[in-house]
Amino acid sequence: MSIHTPLHSHGTLSKIYFCTVITFCSLYAAQPIQPVFQHEFSLTSFQAILFTTLMMLPLGFAPMFYGVLLERLSARLIVRTAVLFLGVLELVFSLTNNYFVLLALRGLQGLAIPAILTSLVSYISFTASREDVQAAIARYIAATILGGFLGRFLSGLFTDLFGWRFFFFLLGVLLLWSFFLLRTLEKDANLEYSRPSGAEVIALVRQPQFFWLYCTIFSVFFVFAGLLNFLPFQLKAINPSFRETGIGFMYFGYVMGILVSLNVRWLIRLFGSETKVAMSGLFLYIFGILGFMLPDHRTMFIAMFVFCTGMFMAHSLLSGYINTLAKSKKGIANGVYISFYYLGGTIGSFAPGVFYEHFGWRVFLGSLIVMVFGAIFCLQRLRWTVAQIGSQPTGEPSEQPDTIHD
Repeated sequence: MSIHTPLHSHGTLSKIYFCTVITFCSLYAAQPIQPVFQHEFSLTSFQAILFTTLMMLPLGFAPMFYGVLLERLSARLIVRTAVLFLGVLELVFSLTNNYFVLLALRGLQGLAIPAILTSLVSYISFTASREDVQAAIARYIAATILGGFLGRFLSGLFTDLFGWRFFFFLLGVLLLWSFFLLRTLEKDANLEYSRPSGAEVIALVRQPQFFWLYCTIFSVFFVFAGLLNFLPFQLKAINPSFRETGIGFMYFGYVMGILVSLNVRWLIRLFGSETKVAMSGLFLYIFGILGFMLPDHRTMFIAMFVFCTGMFMAHSLLSGYINTLAKSKKGIANGVYISFYYLGGTIGSFAPGVFYEHFGWRVFLGSLIVMVFGAIFCLQRLRWTVAQIGSQPTGEPSEQPDTIHD
């Protein structure tokens, strides 16, 4: 741990949180305005959603392939280089007129984001005092959620005011400003990063308790990414004059994740165990999806709060529960968790579109509900497996993971 003064640590953490918010804004900025891309470049909805899918894809493989780089270089060098790279790409993106070049730029941007996020989490552990690390990580989680909402909302707002290019240009400028701010980071902070081998990953996933947990979180984020990615198209289908600001504001329920993530321990005490909280969240998830069945944007706005609360109840608790199950090599267990989480989101961001394109919105939502029931089945199998091996936790709050991303 670093031995900085409290004032220095506070200033460093503020810069880290600012960079986190801007990075997540970049990740999700394209999502609410995908219908704009569809119209401007004469695309299908599938072609338009790739602007989000390509950004998420590298996050699913980062724990497997970023290890060598992240173990050998300092965190400051990695994060500043990645932030500069992402900022320049955002500026180029805002000036580009070719669809395929835009897609390539989004894919390259996606490669930078895992390096930024992993480095920033390392710096939180390096900068905060031992007794403050847990609170600092909680604030980081809140920053990721805030960035996810602001990226969507401000993208829609600025698209209505100035056109879609303005917000991406602004993000580029803010990322370059982040590059400048991060120059004061310590040079000697090395990443505490677990680079799993293929054999270790396979051995971990073959253990039934981890297999069922990973299948659960894969399904959870599959559903979350699917609904949020196709929602803008449905809002336009209901009312073609629906503005991008309104679409962006529809994601306001997303901030429920902050409330849930900051009250994890209270939820565990209330329900009795992590898996009971997660199971309750999954049933709430279904109620949220049912709310989107009604073709009314006000009802959908309320349903978003229910939907996001259910999702973050499951995600926040399962991401902590993995540390209860992992008796050793917790870093690897968490890394594989993040991979399954984002792989589920990547596939979910486009695969359910088959139902949307050919059968409509309600069948699309029905397919997501089926996926949630799959998650419920996996979670129940997890509970049964843990009970069978005699490792059922007592309901005490578990150690929270080093990283929770949205």
